[in-house]
Amino acid sequence: MRKPAPKQTIPEKLFYKIGEVSRIVGVEPYILRYWESEFNFLKPRKNKSGQRVYVRNDLDLVLQIKRMLYEERYTISGVKKRFGEGSINKGKKTNTKPPAEVIGKVKQELRNILDVLRDRRKIIKLHPE
Repeated sequence: MRKPAPKQTIPEKLFYKIGEVSRIVGVEPYILRYWESEFNFLKPRKNKSGQRVYVRNDLDLVLQIKRMLYEERYTISGVKKRFGEGSINKGKKTNTKPPAEVIGKVKQELRNILDVLRDRRKIIKLHPE
């Protein structure tokens, strides 16, 4: 049985270049570029000279992808499904609503259900069986 990799400390920086991310994660830069082409959710910014610039969130995603692929033995398509990026949605943006709007709609539906239940209670009291 393989020993788990020792927990590596990640330097606290605003930006990381691809070489730094490669050393931190333990994969070659070409693998990071390949993952970027495969996973739509992994899109590091590029600076004025065109170099990839990773932020901490990108680094966390890369670490999670590596763990899923290498330790948990997911396939590329399995990782995509796990992140909700199935082949049907490839290249399309999902239309997600803001949480406040969704919560507001749920509250309204619950109020409607409560009104229906109150009306039923009135009907049952008026017409006992």
